[in-house]
Amino acid sequence: MRKTTGTGFITFAGIVALVLFGCSGGEKAAHEGKGGIVKAIAVLHPTQGNTANGVVTFTKVKNGIRVDAYVAGLSPGLHGFHIHEFGDCSAPDGALAGGHFNPGGMPHAGPTAAKHHEGDLGNLEANQEGIARLEWTSPTLSFEGPDSIVGRGLIVHISPDDLATQPTGNSGARVACGAIGVTKE
Repeated sequence: MRKTTGTGFITFAGIVALVLFGCSGGEKAAHEGKGGIVKAIAVLHPTQGNTANGVVTFTKVKNGIRVDAYVAGLSPGLHGFHIHEFGDCSAPDGALAGGHFNPGGMPHAGPTAAKHHEGDLGNLEANQEGIARLEWTSPTLSFEGPDSIVGRGLIVHISPDDLATQPTGNSGARVACGAIGVTKE
């Protein structure tokens, strides 16, 4: 068994400190740019017993946040699509992601309604091959402050969101979950 000496530990601790603190400024600049965070990503993984998976990017643009989604492994038709409170997808059913992200205490509705949850993204529509794509710009999503979507969960549901039933849109079980995290441009 190898014995660690005090000098080795100090050297190792010094390297860790350099990596954690010395590089953080450059890494932060790469992720945030001059105007804050510019891009985030959620990699969707299937919940237990499901096959849905995909990638969703969120990009800061002049008039809001552009959402670009590609999700496969769905049944054909509409599927509720929401940002949830927490970025915890560790439960087999995705339940630890919590409820819809709703910092303003608004009613559930469609993403273009005057009053809606911040996390209301409406529906994804899967084609006959089970693939859904979405390109949409939200004027209300944010990467900053208490309304930031970074660190939240992104959920795809088994059923359509009816855009009316409170508080969830009656969209059923969660078939895919991913955490929204900052990424490079």
